[in-house]
Amino acid sequence: MNLRLGLGVTSYLVVALALGCDSSHKAIGVPAKTQEPSLWEIHELLAKKEFVDLTHSFEPGIPHWPGFPDEELETIYSYKPAPGLMGSGFFAQRYQIVGQWGTHCDPPAHFVEGLRTIDEIKPEEMILPLVVFDVHAAVEQNPDYVIRMEDVKAWEEKYGEVPKGAFCVMRTDWSKRWPDAKAMRNEDAAGTPHYPGWSQEVLTYLYETRKITASGHETTDTDPGLSTAKDDYTLETYVLGTNHYQIELLTNVDQLPEQGALAVVTFPKPLKGSGFPARVFAILP
Repeated sequence: MNLRLGLGVTSYLVVALALGCDSSHKAIGVPAKTQEPSLWEIHELLAKKEFVDLTHSFEPGIPHWPGFPDEELETIYSYKPAPGLMGSGFFAQRYQIVGQWGTHCDPPAHFVEGLRTIDEIKPEEMILPLVVFDVHAAVEQNPDYVIRMEDVKAWEEKYGEVPKGAFCVMRTDWSKRWPDAKAMRNEDAAGTPHYPGWSQEVLTYLYETRKITASGHETTDTDPGLSTAKDDYTLETYVLGTNHYQIELLTNVDQLPEQGALAVVTFPKPLKGSGFPARVFAILP
């Protein structure tokens, strides 16, 4: 074997080992097809990542839309056996809540008759690329701030296009006011609430151009406080009218990177349900 041929074979072996292909592959220079990792291997990788819980614990008295009643919580069985109670000796509680309670999922049917109820949201829509638009600095200066196309375009200039099927979250740091209901509503002397919200141009762009799967925020509403004070829920109607779901009252958004994480969005499955508390978390890159 001459020197040039020997170096060529050596180079191929190095590349083959680096790519994980078989050095005995007959077509020198054409690497063997790599095998995708198994789901268990993917789980092993994910288990080493950092997880961030984006969900508030709920209880009676938490901030909520003012038209809803408070939660009623009753312990119906305790660990200590009670006379006359069959099955006593274990812990069980009864919860009476509206579907839109705490960190929760709003399915399309919440606002639009005939569209999907919460049980009709597919599992494939629950593990998503996570996009965070950070506007908290602007909200600090103006609590009535609504996200603008400049905010979204600035994100895309840094990271590329918002991926199809993403879960897009607006970071306002409003959840730091939790669980103070008055602070969350932030009413002025006339009783008008002041809190941030989405905008029509941004939502239209995300859902119709970028084809995202869902969106979420830290406040009680999609629409800003100045709009809800006039009973104007145009933006929430728009989102749910696209037959997509949204998540309200997220927390710990300040612990997320703007790009690269995964969102896992889960909730129970009441038949024909109008909404339900959700458990949402992120897996960081």
